[in-house]
Amino acid sequence: MTLPRREARAVLLDQRAEVAARLSTAEQDFRRIVEAAESVSTDDEHDPDGAGLAVERAQIVAVIDQARRHLAEIDAALARLDDDEIGSGPGGYGICQGCGEPIPRERLLARPHATQCVPCASGHR
Repeated sequence: MTLPRREARAVLLDQRAEVAARLSTAEQDFRRIVEAAESVSTDDEHDPDGAGLAVERAQIVAVIDQARRHLAEIDAALARLDDDEIGSGPGGYGICQGCGEPIPRERLLARPHATQCVPCASGHR
């Protein structure tokens, strides 16, 4: 059994709110690091604190990139749901793009933006 549309939308919107909050926090942290680096004249190559700031900045950039990708995946899943509801799409939400079979409910609860079932996603099909 696949995930009912109403439940899928609720799970996706909850997850979207969590990811958007994580993105906002990471962007604030990034701005804080940039401001700190600007207020202190550091030479990343020779100042031990400068190297730490560079690593921290790189880690936050990775978090920001990941959150943006995750938001895009969630938004794409919401669009598939919308297309299904108005009948303008081929019926994509909850259908594996690899094999065309329904994605199991458990998978969609764990990863509501999933586009493949576990066997297809892991390359076992």
